[in-house]
Amino acid sequence: MIEETTITKAIIDTYIKDLLACVESDVIIGGAGPSGLCAGYYLAKNGLNTVLFERGLKLGGGMPGGGIMFNRIVVQEEGRALLDEFDIRYQQYEPGYYVANSLEATACLTSKAIKAGLRIFNLITIEDVMVRENRVEGVVINWSSVEMAKMHIDPVSFKSRSVIDATGHPCEIVRIVERKSGGTLLTSSGRVEGEKSMWADVAERMTVENTKEVYPNLYVCGMAANAAFGGPRMGPIFGGMLISGKKVAESIIKKK
Repeated sequence: MIEETTITKAIIDTYIKDLLACVESDVIIGGAGPSGLCAGYYLAKNGLNTVLFERGLKLGGGMPGGGIMFNRIVVQEEGRALLDEFDIRYQQYEPGYYVANSLEATACLTSKAIKAGLRIFNLITIEDVMVRENRVEGVVINWSSVEMAKMHIDPVSFKSRSVIDATGHPCEIVRIVERKSGGTLLTSSGRVEGEKSMWADVAERMTVENTKEVYPNLYVCGMAANAAFGGPRMGPIFGGMLISGKKVAESIIKKK
């Protein structure tokens, strides 16, 4: 016999235990796109208590949509080792160009990250940050449905030693810091430089170069890195996104 209230208790009890384990963590990631998932995988794999908050229902950011809703992505030679790391199958289209199914890529990234120990909570929005003495020390979260309904319901705070903005093109966490902290970002102007028009070759390189600390204890990866530091977008080629996620994880691990 199946008892509905046992199902209810099982869901609430296990979810709350996971959430409470993240109130104070080593790293908080905002955004479950490919760079955020990749960063979370390497951080958790190396023993850091890592939590990822995703505003939407689905994970993967723009990856599941591939290019113009054709569910295929391209990864260049430099990123091929990461396809192997995540057990993502691919085929060579031309020398240096590898094609993967975007849905399989998203599923493999998610599965490996969770199995490595990354805690992921979807349908949660990071609406503010905790800044103490000009350093980011955590984030402020609320349910995405509260944001969508424009209800005035107070959020709660989660503390961490480092925060990663992996929110993609909007670089939302960096913009919150820029708007509210009164501090200066570690960009050339001290402010968000803004994303430039598509140039895949340059964007792939700059995504990795721009993956770094943008404000004390706040890091950027993926398209958030190019938006913060002023690089172009790259479209449906994802090697730079994956390498960026690995790089930001390695930067935080070294600082541990």
